[in-house]
Amino acid sequence: MAFGRTLIAIGVILVLAGLLVTLGARLPFRIGRLPGDIVIRGRHSVFYFPLMTCLVLSLVLSLVMWFANRR
Repeated sequence: MAFGRTLIAIGVILVLAGLLVTLGARLPFRIGRLPGDIVIRGRHSVFYFPLMTCLVLSLVLSLVMWFANRR
């Protein structure tokens, strides 16, 4: 029973992630282009480090895991 619920939860999360990626261009903020992300442009290269995006994703995933673990 618990395994089935886990699979359903993972499926819902994947569907939400797919919708976020698909509709991401229409959102008022860009995932991966948040203020605080580091972009260094050189003459022939670009270095991009999504610092703020990593922090936001870490916070969201930590909250999801915390809520899931409270049961």
